[in-house]
Amino acid sequence: MSEPIRVLVTGAAGQIAYSLLYGIGNGSVFGKDQPIILVLLDITPMMGVLDGVLMELQDCALPLLKDVIATDKEEVAFKDLDVAILVGSMPRRDGMERKDLLKANVKIFRCQGAALDKYAKKSVKVIVVGNPANTNCLTAAKSAPSIPKENFSCLTRLDHNRAKAQIALKLGVTSDDVKNVIIWGNHSSTQYPDVNHAKVKLQGKEVGVYEAVKDDSWLKGEFITTVQQRGAAVIKARKLSSAMSAAKAICDHVRDIWFGTPEGEFVSMGVISDGNSYGVPDDLLYSFPVTIKDKTWKVVEGLPINDFSREKMDLTAKELAEEKETAFEFLSSA
Repeated sequence: MSEPIRVLVTGAAGQIAYSLLYGIGNGSVFGKDQPIILVLLDITPMMGVLDGVLMELQDCALPLLKDVIATDKEEVAFKDLDVAILVGSMPRRDGMERKDLLKANVKIFRCQGAALDKYAKKSVKVIVVGNPANTNCLTAAKSAPSIPKENFSCLTRLDHNRAKAQIALKLGVTSDDVKNVIIWGNHSSTQYPDVNHAKVKLQGKEVGVYEAVKDDSWLKGEFITTVQQRGAAVIKARKLSSAMSAAKAICDHVRDIWFGTPEGEFVSMGVISDGNSYGVPDDLLYSFPVTIKDKTWKVVEGLPINDFSREKMDLTAKELAEEKETAFEFLSSA
């Protein structure tokens, strides 16, 4: 058995965490021989609920969980972390504008970034889930200057998985038969699900998705809007947000950071845009296709971009630039 790693989940009394914690504790993220100290952070009014979650984790009797710490204190939660999964954020309330949402979350993620900077290991891997995820992630990274900004990523894997699933459903295959879809840009309704470079396994051989689907208008229309609006569709149907699929996507995202991506495959992840070859402005937290090796991601370079894609990629970059500007106004005045 190796040394235990310290893994923090924030918003730990919430819906997504409830689906996520078992996946972390049972070894399906960090491996079956990796002991874990699990740290659960939530706000003080949620501590009663968090106690219930703690009891349940104890009752799961998971051999890899060496300790579970439930706290509402940042100095306890962020100490010596190997991995921080920042799920908790201020949700959008009725009548709330996106600007108000950004303002509330800038405050949260500035504090958490500062706490990471002060207490966590400098090698900590930080995954931001709480929305608006890209800009929250950028805020946290800016607020933790001593941690490499490459250590920060935000979750667009749920959108990536949704895109794979839609193609698989359309073709009557499993989502495992679909690879190399891309989510470009923001985890919002401007994101661009791109299958120009995706492949699907049909009758034992790999073909391009456009060739396999043979329905360009669906791929350029309904497919894109379905993926973009899937979260809202789940809320409408379930009256609650997509917690189970979000938790699964977090597990996928973190496992790939930990163990790397399979040969010949790339995944989507929101990362810092500095120096990319796709004309996305620097200093944004933008979702790109990445490969991962030795816990280090690399943007997949040199994919040809057609005019249709270019327009969609620029649109979501523009939204991110505007969000960043709004958030940083709050940051500088705070």
